[in-house]
Amino acid sequence: MTAITNPGAKRMVLLSGRAHPELAQNIAAELGTELVPTDAYDFANGETYVRFGDSVRGADAFLIQAHPAPINQWVMEQLIMIDSLKRASAKSITVVSPFYPYARQDKKHRGREPISARLISDLYKTAGADRLMSVDLHTAQIQGFFDGPVDHLMAIPLLAEHVRSVVDVDNVTVVSPDTGRVRVAEQWTELLGGCPLAFVHKTRDITRPNQAASKEVVGQIEGRTCVLIDDMIDTGGTITGAVKVLREKGAKDVIIAATHAVFSDPAVERLSSCGALEVVVTDTLPVPPEHQFENLRVLSIAPLIARAIQEVFEDGSVTSLFNGRS
Repeated sequence: MTAITNPGAKRMVLLSGRAHPELAQNIAAELGTELVPTDAYDFANGETYVRFGDSVRGADAFLIQAHPAPINQWVMEQLIMIDSLKRASAKSITVVSPFYPYARQDKKHRGREPISARLISDLYKTAGADRLMSVDLHTAQIQGFFDGPVDHLMAIPLLAEHVRSVVDVDNVTVVSPDTGRVRVAEQWTELLGGCPLAFVHKTRDITRPNQAASKEVVGQIEGRTCVLIDDMIDTGGTITGAVKVLREKGAKDVIIAATHAVFSDPAVERLSSCGALEVVVTDTLPVPPEHQFENLRVLSIAPLIARAIQEVFEDGSVTSLFNGRS
C-alpha cells in the first residue's frame, strides 16, 4: 500500500530521493504505509531522471530527501522530483528536508556574498513546493526565507532523553560551543531539570571555512559532566576543540550531542580520539559504516518526522509536539 486515505477522503503519499532511503523507509513504516515506487537514475553526463511509478493526482505528497555529500546532486534531484509532482497534479507538495541544505549561508558576512539558504527556499518554491519541513535549522530565521508554511522540528527532546538515561542530571552542565547557540542551550537546561549553563568563547576567521579556535569557558564546569551541544558536526574541529578546553578547565566527562552528522573528513578521526564519553547524533543524514566508531550513538529521527507528517496531513498542530515552540 503506497497511500493513506483518511475518513475525509484525503490521500497521502510518501516519496523519497536516493540520498537516504533508509530514513524514508523508516518514516513510512512509522506511518504504516510504503514509499511510492520511483525510477531515478543519472545520464552519462550527470543529468538526473525521475519518474514515479504510481499516480499522485490529487494527493498530499510528502517528498523526503536528505542532503549529504555530494549535496548539490541531491538538491537538484529533489527539485526535479518537486517539478515531477507538480506536473503530475499532486494536490499539495511538502518538502521534507531533515538537514536543510546551505543552512550556514543564512546571511552576508562580507560584501558580494550570496545568501544561499534563501536561494534554496526560492528554488523549492519555484519548483512547486507548498510547504517545508526541516529539523533543527542552523538559525531560526531561515523559516522566514520560504514563502509558505514551515514546520521547524526539534530533535532536542530526543537527544536530551538519551542524555538523561546515561548521566546523573544533578551533576550536569549544558555547554554551548559559542554564544550564538545559548538560546538552544537554555532549552536543553529546561529538559535536563534546570542544570547550569556554560558557553565556550571561540574565534573564527570568516575567510577560512571549517576553522574556529576555542578559547575560554564561561560557566560552572569543574568536576561536572558537560553536555556539549550543537546543531551539526562537519569536520569536527570546533566541537573537538571545545572538548579539549573543557577537559583542561576541569570537566569530569564530556558528552557531545548534535542533530546533524555531516562528518566531513577528518571528523571521524577527531571525534573518536577527542576524549568525549559519547558522541550522540540523529540520522537526519546517513551515517555509513566507515563513519561509525565505538563511542558514537545514532538515534532515529523517523518517529518524530512521521508524527509531524501525520499532524500536517490531518490538519493538526505540529507545534504541539514541542510545547508550542517552533
